[in-house]
Amino acid sequence: MDQKSYRRGSFQSSTSDEDMLEIAGASLDFTMADDDPPLDREMGGFSSYNGGGMNGTSTMMDFLEEPLPGVGTYEDFNTIDWVREKSRDRDRHREITSRSKESTWALIHSVSDAFSGWLLMLLIGLLAGSLAGLIDISAHWMTDLKEGVCLAGFWFNHEHCCWKSNTTFTDRDKCPEWMSWSQLILGHGEGAFAYILNYFMYVVWALLFSLLAVLLVKGFAPYACGSGIPEIKTILSGFIIRGYLGKWTLIIKTITLVLAVSSGLSLGKEGPLVHVACCCGNILCHLFTKYRKNEAKRREVLSAAAAAGVSVAFGAPIGGVLFSLEEVSYYFPLKTLWRSFFAALVAAFTLRSINPFGNSRLVLFYVEFHMPWHLLELVPFILLGIFGGLWGAFFIRSNIAWCRRRKTTKLGRYPVLEVLVVTAITAILAFPNEYTRMSTSELISELFNDCGILDSSQLCEYVNDFNSTKGDDLPDRAAGPGVYTAMWQLALALLMKVFITIFTFGMKVPSGLFIPSMAVGAIAGRLLGVAMEQLAFYHHDWAIFSGWCSQGADCITPGLYAMVGAAACLGGVTRMTVSLVVIMFELTGGLEYIVPLMAAAMTSKWVADAIGREGIYDAHIRLNGYPFLEAKEEFSHKTLAMDVMRPRRSDPPLTVITQDSMTVEDVETIINETTYSGYPVVVSRESQRLVGFVLRRDLIISIENARKKQDGIVSTSIIYFTDHSPPLPPSSPSMLKLRSILDLSPFTVTDQTPMEIVVDIFRKLGLRQCLVTHNGKLLGIITKKDVLKHIAQLANQDPDSILFN
Repeated sequence: MDQKSYRRGSFQSSTSDEDMLEIAGASLDFTMADDDPPLDREMGGFSSYNGGGMNGTSTMMDFLEEPLPGVGTYEDFNTIDWVREKSRDRDRHREITSRSKESTWALIHSVSDAFSGWLLMLLIGLLAGSLAGLIDISAHWMTDLKEGVCLAGFWFNHEHCCWKSNTTFTDRDKCPEWMSWSQLILGHGEGAFAYILNYFMYVVWALLFSLLAVLLVKGFAPYACGSGIPEIKTILSGFIIRGYLGKWTLIIKTITLVLAVSSGLSLGKEGPLVHVACCCGNILCHLFTKYRKNEAKRREVLSAAAAAGVSVAFGAPIGGVLFSLEEVSYYFPLKTLWRSFFAALVAAFTLRSINPFGNSRLVLFYVEFHMPWHLLELVPFILLGIFGGLWGAFFIRSNIAWCRRRKTTKLGRYPVLEVLVVTAITAILAFPNEYTRMSTSELISELFNDCGILDSSQLCEYVNDFNSTKGDDLPDRAAGPGVYTAMWQLALALLMKVFITIFTFGMKVPSGLFIPSMAVGAIAGRLLGVAMEQLAFYHHDWAIFSGWCSQGADCITPGLYAMVGAAACLGGVTRMTVSLVVIMFELTGGLEYIVPLMAAAMTSKWVADAIGREGIYDAHIRLNGYPFLEAKEEFSHKTLAMDVMRPRRSDPPLTVITQDSMTVEDVETIINETTYSGYPVVVSRESQRLVGFVLRRDLIISIENARKKQDGIVSTSIIYFTDHSPPLPPSSPSMLKLRSILDLSPFTVTDQTPMEIVVDIFRKLGLRQCLVTHNGKLLGIITKKDVLKHIAQLANQDPDSILFN
């Protein structure tokens, strides 16, 4: 039979993004009553493996004893079989170990196989660190390009341009080598017309950058949009999205991330850097056979790559490992923990060697505080935690409502127009305010900063009436006019960031949420910190201050409040706790502030959880209908397996294949008339005694290959799954033995098994399906999609919102 009668496409390995559907922001329609996409769906490529199967080989003639490309691989938008993948890897490892005793070459192969995982981590760390350094340098330069250009070399950003200038420290940002667009075009930078020209150029550059970003994403890699973390969580749970971690996605995401950040939109590069690192991991997996051919092993690599992504995003290697463990990984064995640590270390070392910010630090907003905090300050820190929780819950509800509107209305059809409108509004509102005009990372750096003697920022314009200081520790002082100006500008910046981020996150450009969330919290924290500082200065004799804050002492550090506020808001949005605290203290370089950070992070999580249980990534997973079974949630309903299994009472009987009485034509008819991902194999239709389970894809490939390579296989040939062929008349055509593709140990439960146990089995073993029996007789089947629909139904949600299969 011609292969094309089954499907268009081939089984050659590919990671192409072509013809892939957009999954974030556009309406998807994969709703169907069965488990798999239709047979003729375009499948963007598959890796291959040895078709010997898990169940050993037979002494009888079986063409599947030879490696058969395609058998054991998965179709697009399907879930992998974790149990089968892990079993296959154990078989491969046992074979290598046994052969290593036979010859020196086999021993070398065994050693190289064991070392390949560490080598892969090294390559991922080097590539992720290099790309992060490139993104940081490019984004810094292009952000400054909106305001002017360096005459000494157009490739220098503002800071690097003024390094060799002879200007004084206070005028370090006004060196003659750097010229604003009004100075370059008009010859002077003062006056209303110069201001309007600078304003116009700022908006034009922002629109140009965002237009390029959205056109590149739309034209070359639709999967490069958004944060990427919800999809990576889904992929790590075992779902297959072909091309999401492909080479085109990596190239376009790297380029467009620089453009999106430089455009001044209220987004960050931290979430997309996790996606970039995972793309690096997926592409480099193809260099090593054991990762290329095993989907479960590949997901261990992707978990480590996610840790490397956070490591270079925040300069926090330990925080990256904990982020991967707490937030994104579904399966995280101890070996993956060590390898994640190594990958994060190499990535951070590579970024440090590149030194993108020229300050020997891994991030732009690294700070060091010198003054300890007092126990009474826990009250404002907890208030910041409450604010962070409220902001997180508000943001998630508002953003999900907007994204749902984008999916269900005409708005989703005009992604380019949407990006341009949001960019124009952002740029027009941002330019007049000094704190929104600068990049968000610079804003956070300024807010975290502890004012010293040489600081010329408005935030540090205090009334200096002291005679002597001890080093950098300045006493609390009265706020000057610059501080008050900065306060109302920051208040306006807070309002803008709170609302504009809702519409920005989820657009068709790469957009992270870490930096905007931290900016909201840092602004709120700095405002509260300055208020506390002034309260302590003017009312140091109050009971709350009298014990620890005397006149002329440095009691309150506003920068610390900004840092705690940033942690609180980021925790409220993402619901991270442990990894968040570790990331924040790695940023500050001090262990002294762990307690304030822990208090704020836990408070924000409690407050946000009281309003809504889902973090932003889980909310987007549910919005997009990904088949993600959350391991953290409890299943407390008293239902049984028979209540969830299919077929239901009103449904037609379960489609099965008999072990030795169906012809090739019978099986092909079943395949063509149904869209299930696999079929139970029974002794006979009358007995319904279960023998095993065979995957639809393996059946298709095996029959196609048998027709081409095995003589005498025709439509009337009997297919059998037993060790010995059934007795048939001598004139019968050749029989086709397919025992090697049969899973002889499918997971089964009885019809009276409580669903809480079934859900636990699906979560902990990563099953695709589970068969339901009664006294050994097959009754029905429960798939992962059935479990998700059942959970949605019990939560009074639309069960058909599970769009993917």
